[in-house]
Amino acid sequence: MTTIERTIIDELHTLRDVLRWTTSQFNSADLFYGHGNADAFNDALQLILHSLHLPVTEFPELFADARLTRAEKQTIAELVDRRITDRVPVPYLTHEAWFAGLPFYVDERVLIPRSPFAELIEQQFSPWVNNADSVKSIVDMCTGGGCIAIACAFAFPYAHVDAVDISDDALDVANINITKHGLDDQVSTIQSDLWQALDDQKYDLIVSNPPYVGAKEMATLPAEYNHEPKSALEAADNGLALVGQIVLNAAAHLTNSGLLFVEVGNSDLATMERWPDIDFLWLDFEHGGHGVFMLTKQQCITFAKHYHPDAL
Repeated sequence: MTTIERTIIDELHTLRDVLRWTTSQFNSADLFYGHGNADAFNDALQLILHSLHLPVTEFPELFADARLTRAEKQTIAELVDRRITDRVPVPYLTHEAWFAGLPFYVDERVLIPRSPFAELIEQQFSPWVNNADSVKSIVDMCTGGGCIAIACAFAFPYAHVDAVDISDDALDVANINITKHGLDDQVSTIQSDLWQALDDQKYDLIVSNPPYVGAKEMATLPAEYNHEPKSALEAADNGLALVGQIVLNAAAHLTNSGLLFVEVGNSDLATMERWPDIDFLWLDFEHGGHGVFMLTKQQCITFAKHYHPDAL
């Protein structure tokens, strides 16, 4: 039995006890909080409440002083130990992450959702999309676990959404989430290396959160990121290899009034330096996040004229 297990099982009694102690342990362990929770308290709260099969959206004051069983404490202790010792992010321990107000199944085959796209989707991409009901087709390029695609389906109920990824493992997780949310008739998964399998399909919205982390940035990421699939994080050419291919071919897959939204995170400056002739519209977010640009179809055509495949 580890020290953590011994302490939780033998010395702590109530939900309040376990939450307070776990929060302190997380703080002292200098963990990284960038996978859905802002701090040690919320990380501990999600982990503990989920293990007790209690709602994770708020602290259940009614049960705060309820005594936990030995089996419940054992389960919590094992999860806390993995969080501290192995630096496993909480969503991988609970197999649940929240995005755009929706719960999703996650495991180490996919990234944990944390994109500022959630804010855009909840606002139905306003003001750039004037009439949400007019959006009939959406593609989520590099969908991973399908979180963006599924959130888009709820935001645009009259649209069919294609969830595209090169990874069969990722699409397996996406299909779990599509079925979980009852969207099998509205969201389709497509295994494809970017545009390869999409033929001449056109979309009103192209949304993409592709791998965009360069090798130098990868080397500086906290240990928690080691549990995520490297292929979903890192891209060649200083993080821009896939971004360039997405924009280069986007015009051929956009309707005349279609829009392209791409997240590049900390590669935003590199994006502007690499393609200085393109007037990227960088979006602002009220709830945090950066590095998302928008282009119209005409701007994508201009990109293709300036930067042919050999120039990428």
